[in-house]
Amino acid sequence: MRPAVKKIPFRYYRFLLPLLTTFVMTFIVTGVATWRVLGWDLRMFEMWFSSWMIAWTIAAPTMFFVMPMVRRALARVVEDALE
Repeated sequence: MRPAVKKIPFRYYRFLLPLLTTFVMTFIVTGVATWRVLGWDLRMFEMWFSSWMIAWTIAAPTMFFVMPMVRRALARVVEDALE
């Protein structure tokens, strides 16, 4: 049975992983931080969205530059699965 939606080619994985990771992470973190400051209020959602967009525009490009360095650092201290 074929999937209802065509899958994205694997070559985009290295771009989508940091984009979606930062998307979800900044969404949750800014939501909690905004709620802690403003409480559960209608204005909270407006401020949350604004904070989230600012955070994501910083986090996503940062992740593109940091992720390769983290992978190299981890490769030095973590065993290979085949060893």
